[in-house]
Amino acid sequence: MIGVRAPLLQDRSRVADGAALGTALVDTHGRVHRDLRVSLTDRCSLRCTYCMPEQGNEWLARSSILSLDEIERIARVAAADGVTTFRLTGGEPLLRPDIVDVVRRLGAIEGPGGPVQLAMTTNGIRLAALLPDLIDAGLHRLNISIDTLDRERFRELTRRDRLDDVLEGIAAAAASGLRPLKLNTVAMRGVNDDELPDLVAFAVAHGAELRFIEQMPLDAGHTWDRAQMVTRDEILAALADRWELTPIPGRGGAPAERWTLDGGPHTVGIIASVTAPFCGDCDRLRLTADGQLRNCLFSTTEYDLVPILRSEDASDDDIDRMLRSCVHGKLPGHAINDPSFLQPARGMNAIGG
Repeated sequence: MIGVRAPLLQDRSRVADGAALGTALVDTHGRVHRDLRVSLTDRCSLRCTYCMPEQGNEWLARSSILSLDEIERIARVAAADGVTTFRLTGGEPLLRPDIVDVVRRLGAIEGPGGPVQLAMTTNGIRLAALLPDLIDAGLHRLNISIDTLDRERFRELTRRDRLDDVLEGIAAAAASGLRPLKLNTVAMRGVNDDELPDLVAFAVAHGAELRFIEQMPLDAGHTWDRAQMVTRDEILAALADRWELTPIPGRGGAPAERWTLDGGPHTVGIIASVTAPFCGDCDRLRLTADGQLRNCLFSTTEYDLVPILRSEDASDDDIDRMLRSCVHGKLPGHAINDPSFLQPARGMNAIGG
């Protein structure tokens, strides 16, 4: 068992928060949920050391992976309940054979406020070849992961020699009309902490915003070491040697704090989930590739949608009720800094970014 799974609601007349299909997803702490991260696969074309081992991975059974029809059905219910953004993740979402169809079908969904926004986080390896079709299908935004610009370092970190493919994907995205374009970097001590300003300069040259991410306890091998994490304050100090950083107000529910570089227009962001958690404004839910709802990246409880999706008599109201149960069970925060914190059993590739 990957995580503790909440039971299927048996009383179809009851909704966890007293609301019904078509009303906002509000948790017991007043947070309104507008963002659903949809993992399409746990497979990946890289083997990043902070995410998964090089060999011996236990992949999800193909029969357990949600079909496009099942994903679309969940997404339509979520949109009716006020979710305005879907972010496609993995593993590596571009490994999914029907990825263009996924984008086309989800991008056509409308909620009460109009069409949804469709974003994707990718390692960029297949991006150059697929990007024209993805844009034509309705993709709105891209985040591309790149942790180093050094070829040998990239090979050691990802256990694959694919830097050229990633750079080609970034170049294709930069030449496209998709904006904002964001590049994601996990800052790691003794690995890439000497490259932080250079990575920002690379992003600026490509019309993108670099977003640094504090390394989190989400590796499949549970080897995370807080001492190896480069903190938000250390990142800011490294960048302040090259640029004047001015905070940008109005973060809202966004995970990244942002600063202008030398007064703008270029910007940089930091997602400091460990040293500066933003749980109080979190508006995200996650759907794993095998149909489990998660209300927090670090949750140890999952809400199983598969019995509903594959039941002959289940309705969209049942999906709505499970969404609301998931939201209702959301804790105030992830408690990474509490001694009682337990790392989730799933690695990041199986949860979805």
